[in-house]
Amino acid sequence: MKRSDFSYHLPPDLIAQEPRERGRSRMMVVTPPDSIEHDSFANFPARLEPGDVLVVNDTRVIPARLFARPLRGMSRPVEVLLTRAASSDVWEVWAKPAKRVKVGDELHFSDALRAKVLDKDPIVLQFEGDLGEIDRIGVMPLPPYIARPEARESDRQSYQTVYAAERGAIAAPTAGLHFTPEILEQIARRNEIVRVTLHVGIGTFEPVKVDDLTQHVMHSERYEIGAEAAKTLNAARSIVAVGTTTVRTLESAVRDGRFEAGRGETDIFITPGYRFKIVDKLLTNFHLPESTLLMLVSAFAGSETVRRAYSEAIVHRYLFYSYGDCMFITRRVN
Repeated sequence: MKRSDFSYHLPPDLIAQEPRERGRSRMMVVTPPDSIEHDSFANFPARLEPGDVLVVNDTRVIPARLFARPLRGMSRPVEVLLTRAASSDVWEVWAKPAKRVKVGDELHFSDALRAKVLDKDPIVLQFEGDLGEIDRIGVMPLPPYIARPEARESDRQSYQTVYAAERGAIAAPTAGLHFTPEILEQIARRNEIVRVTLHVGIGTFEPVKVDDLTQHVMHSERYEIGAEAAKTLNAARSIVAVGTTTVRTLESAVRDGRFEAGRGETDIFITPGYRFKIVDKLLTNFHLPESTLLMLVSAFAGSETVRRAYSEAIVHRYLFYSYGDCMFITRRVN
């Protein structure tokens, strides 16, 4: 299986640039292999069946883009993206321009926050000063396909799920952006809702650069499942995952059909042919061509089903990617 098997053409005007009104996005309902319906996310609670347990990823996006004062000979600030925490004050980062950043450099982000470059490959920063400055001066790390000069203050709310709790993600689990407190309350009257945490990092979104998928290596991401969550999941008749990050958490954490509470790391790369162990249904957004997220959805619903669904979504002018519409896959193919 090759990366090019997951290519498709998307008209640029179907890439959502602004957040949808929560609860009002369009929802394609796909039942493999052949059924495609068009609905509104407002009707999602009615699509759940008795015994379905809804599982959400409650990670919270941090304002992970920071700008440091120019280094020697530079006229522009140094842009830094926090990618992985080693501790509260030590982070792996991406930097631009990376070539100008040297081990031993001090980056000054504000009068109250600076960082020393400890390593170069990858770039590792040790922060000093008031770490709370990150929340105050940092910028939400919107994906590059949202073509704005910069993130807005309103993105701090719109690029965050209403149930976000555990700080640590550098990207939103975007299938969760459709929910409102009212819709969650409506679901909770009939179905159980479980929270797990996977801190979305580079591993979820890094482009696949090799055509042979067996050569692609995922970066690991941290997850956690609490004791009550594990108990509910082990008793569930049917598990409905909200988003691909939730799928990756659940499929990584189950052992011999059961969950144990605790923390872990996952670099699971799910492609067609993967045998799902635990997830039965999936709510997800429409994903980039040749992305690991599209490959996971194709594994879940079947490649031909997903190709047909994406073609129909384009014809019916669904909006794609993080701020776009959603798809509810009502059963897995295996």
